[in-house]
Amino acid sequence: MGLLLFGFTFYQNKQYQKQAAYQAQLDSIAAVEQFRADSIAAVEAAALRQATSQDSTLLADGSVSVLSQQAVYKDSLLEAAHNGEAQIITLSNDKFEVAFTTKGAQPWSARLKDYKTYGGEDLYLFKPESSLLSLQVYAGEMVNTSEFNFNVAEKTDTSVVMRLPFAGGGYIEQKYSIREGEYIVDNALSFVGMENIIPKNVFNLDIDYSMTIPRMEKGYKNESQYSKLNYYFSGEKKPSDLGRSRSSSKRVDNKIAWFAFQQQFFSAIFRAPNEYTSADFDIKFFPEDDESHNLMTCQAKVRTDFQPGQHETVVPFQFYFGPNHYKTLKSYDQKFERMIPLGGSVVGIFTKYVIIPTFDLLRKSISNFGIIILIMTILIKLVVLPFAYKSYSSSAKMQAIKPEIDKLNAKYPKQEDAMKKQQAQMDLYKRAGISPMGGCLPMLLQFPILWAMFRFFPASIELRQQPFLWADDLSAYDSFINFGTRIPLLGDHISLFALLMAISMFFYSKLTTASQPGSDDPQMASMRFMSVWMMPIMMYFICNSLSSGLSYYYLLSNLITMLETWVIKKWFVHPEEIQARLKATEGKKAPKSKWQQRLEEAQRMQAQMQKEQAKKNGKR
Repeated sequence: MGLLLFGFTFYQNKQYQKQAAYQAQLDSIAAVEQFRADSIAAVEAAALRQATSQDSTLLADGSVSVLSQQAVYKDSLLEAAHNGEAQIITLSNDKFEVAFTTKGAQPWSARLKDYKTYGGEDLYLFKPESSLLSLQVYAGEMVNTSEFNFNVAEKTDTSVVMRLPFAGGGYIEQKYSIREGEYIVDNALSFVGMENIIPKNVFNLDIDYSMTIPRMEKGYKNESQYSKLNYYFSGEKKPSDLGRSRSSSKRVDNKIAWFAFQQQFFSAIFRAPNEYTSADFDIKFFPEDDESHNLMTCQAKVRTDFQPGQHETVVPFQFYFGPNHYKTLKSYDQKFERMIPLGGSVVGIFTKYVIIPTFDLLRKSISNFGIIILIMTILIKLVVLPFAYKSYSSSAKMQAIKPEIDKLNAKYPKQEDAMKKQQAQMDLYKRAGISPMGGCLPMLLQFPILWAMFRFFPASIELRQQPFLWADDLSAYDSFINFGTRIPLLGDHISLFALLMAISMFFYSKLTTASQPGSDDPQMASMRFMSVWMMPIMMYFICNSLSSGLSYYYLLSNLITMLETWVIKKWFVHPEEIQARLKATEGKKAPKSKWQQRLEEAQRMQAQMQKEQAKKNGKR
């Protein structure tokens, strides 16, 4: 043991010496590298001071005369453009007004004419000085277009052409054009006569686009929840996204057809017909109490293929500055509409081909959106009534045989008799003509409709700023009572539509659970408590800050459902007939369905396994 201890100590000492020598070597290399970096930084700083300093000479009277300023760029025309004064140029049609600045030949602001903010101000998708479009390309020296003032070469009512000339001949050109009745800005980026200026081994063009989007809606929580950054791969069913009230970033190394900075109801979309080859995306949300009243800042650093060596190279782009209106986005045939949240594949089909067409049809003759939602709710209820009828009638029949169920509960009170009680209940259901699944399957068929509405209302721009009763905007919450301060979970207001919806949900749950069997079953009692009390409370807290149109729809749906249940129970289900049927079949074995036979077989197998397990335990 002493030899082992000595050997281990000797080995550890050698290893420590080697590690110390290696670390000293690393520290020496790091010191040399740091000295080199500091030296380079010092030289660059001196060069920068020399480049930015102004030459001066001392005159006879003792005053100083400024003679010249050393150029930043080697190209004299680039230097002149770098120091040039910017001007703003505006293009306008019946839909929007887009301003461009000659500093970088880039969009400056976008105002949508048919819309206002919640506060009644002009709606700017992005305001002046809140966006930056920068193109980077090497042309003898690195050129960042946002640093140069372009010359206006041509200007009409619907287009503007701006150019950045080079001393060696050639220029970079940005042409923007719009069309009447559309939210599209066509952009042609051209490199003319640049074949001898841009090296032939330059195959990529880097583009940086950042934009700060202001808040436009009533509720910050709802607006941020439906705001995100989208990017779309050609051939995919729907775009991928970042955001939804959370700041995040993403690196993408695949080709992208377009990307979008999406606010709840409006979007700035940037499409490259030749596709982007890679991208870095970033989105950051401002806090709710931001003094500038901004919502989020989105940034995209993308790269696209570039082919130098030609006299004229044109790289096309397309911008969309407009509303997230389904038909408007779909009309451009670029899958823009797929960024609107309409639900999954099944729910989305119902939303696109049933809800939206019905909504548009009603809008043609009815201007009040509260009435439109009421009519839509009634129509939907009529369509699903054949399925719902089975559920409601099954519930009513269950209530009619509840005394018999209570007798079975009293007959089989012990837990070990659970199988016998279940078999007796199944026999009772069969004799009464009740399908055990009759109340479940029809309700499952209605869940896609409820989910479709949950997705449709908060994202529907048609409801934006549409008043109804006490709500001034059906796309946002109705603040019936304002607290003036934020309360955890509840917020700073009470939504009356959400409160009425929760109350109606409570009474509907009371109505449906009253007919359910198993009043002495603890598990059933727990489920009844969740259904009657917890679910309405939870739904209130969820919907309190969501669209008042959504809460209004759920309220109407609950009221109509209770009415349908009452009518079916009153005129279509007769308890005395069910009781007579039970008496007539008392003591007789009802034919068993295949499902019931399989259930009994599974119960027998389970009982057999329990007996065998008990025998094994007894032998032990």
